[in-house]
Amino acid sequence: MAQKRKSTTIRKQQIIEAARKLIIKKGSEHLTVRSIAKEVNITEAAIYRHFRSKREILSFLMSYISETMLEEIDKRPPDGNVSLGAINYVLEKHLSEIEQRRGMSFQVIAEILSLGDKKLNTEVYESINKYLDRLKAILSETARAGDVEENLDVDAAALLCFGAIQGLVNIWALSNYGFDLTEKYKSLWSVLHRALVKRA
Repeated sequence: MAQKRKSTTIRKQQIIEAARKLIIKKGSEHLTVRSIAKEVNITEAAIYRHFRSKREILSFLMSYISETMLEEIDKRPPDGNVSLGAINYVLEKHLSEIEQRRGMSFQVIAEILSLGDKKLNTEVYESINKYLDRLKAILSETARAGDVEENLDVDAAALLCFGAIQGLVNIWALSNYGFDLTEKYKSLWSVLHRALVKRA
């Protein structure tokens, strides 16, 4: 039996959560309005009251993922310290959140890209750029604090950190989550730290 009508906000949240689960289970190419409706236990017509199309659902989902990723990377050490340790803290906390969700954000992004929808790809691109901008800001603060070289190429350094995290999460997902993500990150951070630290 279909659930009773709920507020627009709650229903939209249920719909995008269902879409995310289905993408993880079956891949984005098998995602349909019908399968989402079945997952939420509502009619297809009820879905269309909130979203005009599957693309709009994916767009909304991408916005949600982007906001979540930015919230995670905005977490700073409790002591407010600006150093390489602060970058480590931010990345480690972000990985911890990813681990709790089984890497869903990165997997969903990859699945959305696989659809080849230009508008959705642009949204993904803009979201990743926002994430990189936050990383660049942290690295710039660290450079001003003297923990890394003042002339550090923050664009390249941010890409290095992002690529390391994404690569690690991808390998973890492909291994069917067969290792401790946070533990593996520690050895990865030692390499990143040597690449970023200010030379004596």
